[in-house]
Amino acid sequence: MVVDSAWALPVFFFSLLAAVEQEPSRALAGSVVMAVLLPLLMVFRRRYPDITTVAAVALGLVQVALQIPPNFSSLAYLVFAYTGAAFGASWTSRLALAAGVAAGPLTVWRFQDGPSENSKWLQVVFLSTLMTTPFILCWAWGRLTRVRRAYLIELEDRAARLERERDAQSKVAVAAERARIARELHDVVAHNVSVMIVQADGAAYVLDNSPQQAKEALGTIASTGRQALVEMRRLLGVLRTADTAEEYVPQPGVEELPELLDQVRAAGLPVEYSTTGEPAELPRGVELTVYRIVQEALTNVRKHGGPDARARVAVDFRDRDLEVLIEDDGRGTTAEQLAAGGSDGQGHGLIGMRERIGMVSGSLDIGPRPGGGFRIRAVLPLKPAK
Repeated sequence: MVVDSAWALPVFFFSLLAAVEQEPSRALAGSVVMAVLLPLLMVFRRRYPDITTVAAVALGLVQVALQIPPNFSSLAYLVFAYTGAAFGASWTSRLALAAGVAAGPLTVWRFQDGPSENSKWLQVVFLSTLMTTPFILCWAWGRLTRVRRAYLIELEDRAARLERERDAQSKVAVAAERARIARELHDVVAHNVSVMIVQADGAAYVLDNSPQQAKEALGTIASTGRQALVEMRRLLGVLRTADTAEEYVPQPGVEELPELLDQVRAAGLPVEYSTTGEPAELPRGVELTVYRIVQEALTNVRKHGGPDARARVAVDFRDRDLEVLIEDDGRGTTAEQLAAGGSDGQGHGLIGMRERIGMVSGSLDIGPRPGGGFRIRAVLPLKPAK
């Protein structure tokens, strides 16, 4: 309203000056009223575009009907042709266009002195077109302003929507990263701590009768603890800056399986290991998935297989997929633990396996083994050779 008032003020001043300079006549009062009302409507034109445009059209019809001659205040009609098209409703825009088209012919018909018969119609058409053109141009300018404003609003809405989507994607990425870190922590801690517990129990059992075996068990505990510490440091390094995170990401693979099995055997669980097919280079995601599945499965055997359990790990390299089979002849996981979805009853064991398999679009078969024990079979698809 401040800006519109600044534009209305000179219109009011010059319109009033032109009205009072007229010779006293019946139109003087009407000119003064127009000089006051039209600038006043200009002040509120953007706050109430529909009402002010209709009022301006009504004042124009009154001016034509009462034969109040046009003066400087008539410039306000151009402003309302723009206002109706730029800020008003659709019906207001059509009203402004109709009034602008009719303004020229009505003005010529009402205020033009009668020309000669030979040039009458030519002059009427020319003057009507000449006086209508500014109204049409102002109306078109208003429509262009409306379209540009709608386009900018759409761009702002799109930017806000993209920002919200980006925030949502960031939250999903953070949640996925936290879940991945939780799975890695569970695998590292569960495996290494279970080894340390088994070795500590064995060392306590043979401490008096066989100090040498107790010493070897304590050495295994120390080396396992150091390995767990290294893996946890690498894992927590993911939370560091992007420049250094790459070297801390824990990605053991199939090549590290013999080392893992040696550690499990040292903890007292006999494990057979075999591979079939032609070994091939695997994607890092598949490598890590195979390692973690074998690690978690052997940890479950130590927990639930019993004292005389034996395990077997078989890796079969095929053309289009990789099969990993881990089975044991122990007591196996109880039905309650299997229904809970994890070996520890908290859903972190077997559910973690399913999540890892799902990330590489593989399949997982978990269940009791015929003849006793437990079996885990995972099939991981490989990219076809080019």
